[in-house]
Amino acid sequence: MTAPRPSEDALIARYFAPLAGPGGLGLADDAAVLTPARGEDIVLTKDALVAGVHFFADDPPGAVAQKALRVNLSDLAAKGALPLGFLLGLALPPDWTEDWLAAFAQGLGDDAARFACPLLGGDTVRTPGPLTLSVTALGSVPQGRMLRRETARPGDRLYVSGTIGDAALGLRLRLGKAADKGWVASLGEGERRHLVERYLLPQPRLALRDALRAHASAAMDISDGLVGDCRKLLGGVGACVDLASLPLSPAARAAIALASDLFDTAVTGGDDYEILCAVPPARASAFEATAEGAGVTVTNIGDVTQAGAAALFLGLSGEARDFPSGSFSHY
Repeated sequence: MTAPRPSEDALIARYFAPLAGPGGLGLADDAAVLTPARGEDIVLTKDALVAGVHFFADDPPGAVAQKALRVNLSDLAAKGALPLGFLLGLALPPDWTEDWLAAFAQGLGDDAARFACPLLGGDTVRTPGPLTLSVTALGSVPQGRMLRRETARPGDRLYVSGTIGDAALGLRLRLGKAADKGWVASLGEGERRHLVERYLLPQPRLALRDALRAHASAAMDISDGLVGDCRKLLGGVGACVDLASLPLSPAARAAIALASDLFDTAVTGGDDYEILCAVPPARASAFEATAEGAGVTVTNIGDVTQAGAAALFLGLSGEARDFPSGSFSHY
């Protein structure tokens, strides 16, 4: 006979209370409490993830938990914020098991410790639909210093962190469509693994926090595709973006060499979770040096132009490129 599932209280006590930080009060109360440091602002962000939309239902449960936390930490990183903790909403479908939940909690706890971002509370419910997660992350910045998007200024230089397009190519690989079988089969095993891992586990660029606070005029994380997110960052100013200068991983370059249409996937697909920022030219060298000292690679991909102008994207041969759908849409 199948052992009875634990009650909600027992489930929380067994799997999630051990992850709670001091403000979470052992998850024994109906709310958490945080006292911000003097002179600090609280930064809040929230992302929801749904099986079949943001991840595959058969992805490892620990990786699912880590992705849910990391996409929120990526938002905090783009704001120049120090993580303080997070709230978790977990809607479990009928087929959940304790083994699955134990692995989920283990992955979540590992990342909560890795990024010094403890669990503060949340809610656990049943759902007849797919597994659904919601994370609200909290961070802090010196008062008035949170980085905004849409505050780039003409003359600023545009930078991205890390490499672009790996996750979108990893998603194409995971989907396994017949049209993609040729290039997928021609990639090396290590290249396929790199792309899939980049889709499965984002790398929040929290180490870039000091460089952004000190030198950037605007920033956001790239979650829905570089082209679309660049347009969001620019707001009322234009830009000239040289797509030939984009930092691509060896795995992404190998894939694009096999199927040239994958370049568009790389620049418009989602799940990069890298940082896109604008930096005044007088601060550019210091920004690059501070980022390098933090162990984060940043690449200048273009410049902000005058107010009222449109974003101009130059292709691999220097030609103007148009991207009617510049980003991934969840709808």
